[in-house]
Amino acid sequence: MSIKDPRLSKLVMPRRRFLTSAAALGVASMGAGAFPRLAFGQDEPEKPAEIIVRAWGGVWMESLAEGVSKPFEEATGIRVRHDLTEDNEMQPRIWAAVAQNRTPPIHVNWDTSTNATQSALRGVCDTLTPDMVPNLEGLLPAAQPTGFDGAFPIVNCYSYVYVLAYRDEAFPDGPPESWDVMLDPRFRGRVALYNDGIGFEPVSVVMGGGSMDDIPDNMEPAWEFYRQLREQQPLLGEDPDFTNWFQRGEIDVACTIISNARAAKQAGIPVSWTVPREGAKYDTDALWVPAGLPDNEAYWAKQYVNAALAPENMENWCSMLGLPPLRAGLEGPEDLVGDPAYPTTEEDFARLLNIPTPILVEHQSDWFAQFRDIMQS
Repeated sequence: MSIKDPRLSKLVMPRRRFLTSAAALGVASMGAGAFPRLAFGQDEPEKPAEIIVRAWGGVWMESLAEGVSKPFEEATGIRVRHDLTEDNEMQPRIWAAVAQNRTPPIHVNWDTSTNATQSALRGVCDTLTPDMVPNLEGLLPAAQPTGFDGAFPIVNCYSYVYVLAYRDEAFPDGPPESWDVMLDPRFRGRVALYNDGIGFEPVSVVMGGGSMDDIPDNMEPAWEFYRQLREQQPLLGEDPDFTNWFQRGEIDVACTIISNARAAKQAGIPVSWTVPREGAKYDTDALWVPAGLPDNEAYWAKQYVNAALAPENMENWCSMLGLPPLRAGLEGPEDLVGDPAYPTTEEDFARLLNIPTPILVEHQSDWFAQFRDIMQS
């Protein structure tokens, strides 16, 4: 049921500690050498008082702050401020600023790869180059955005799975085997999804009687499943909402990124997750720097991206999220070893559902609108 992605064979990550040195990698991690003095001659450009990094809330911001922003601040003395504006709201603000020759509202955008690719195609991304971002070296091929002839207007950082998360008490006999549990009358008003349906598109097509081959030309099976799901009166929200809903005992099942369910479990909430027999969607997120920043701010924004890609920081950041980084050899969290929702092998990916990024770029906005129309009707 999955679309074969030729990059999957390059995503296998050995589970061993990535032992590094500056000599072995050709780059330094987060010491002074992490910021090459190349583009501006011998002296670093003037440091801004702060750089602004857009992020998601909850465990997402917490992991970025601890794994990347804190080491960056300690190495540079530049304060990092996290802007929690949703990615879909930030996108048009950046586009408008670049089109009007105004300074963009942020320095670094942590974005879905789909939205980031849309921005790159629009020409609003400042290209990341190996001389400015040396930690591009050693990333897996899936970190390279498709359709840009080897350039890095954005860089994909990790993959993730939209799991079926569930409250343990509601399933005393073990995890649900199918996504059809979301239609069970017992869970009316206790089902949760993202408020635009993201992460659920391929599942909804399959559950509506279609197949992955129907995407994108025949999405009616998805719309039919959404109509059935609407009758369940699902809760619709963003990443932090899922953890909060589980904590308050307001939901029993949800389609959400594994990080949110794991954060709830780590907080002592009896929540688990599974990849049902129909599969689950996987995707990637990216970092990018908007065009139109002052030269010195663009430089330090790229050094932030370089810091995020440094092996030690990347391992810490992604481990806190519970997501596989797109760099070979980094060690994953012990609690996720062998978990099909932490894909590192061909077998793992064979169980997952992938919609290629070019299709998402072209159609995802329309799918979001259709989801909202159905749920609000």
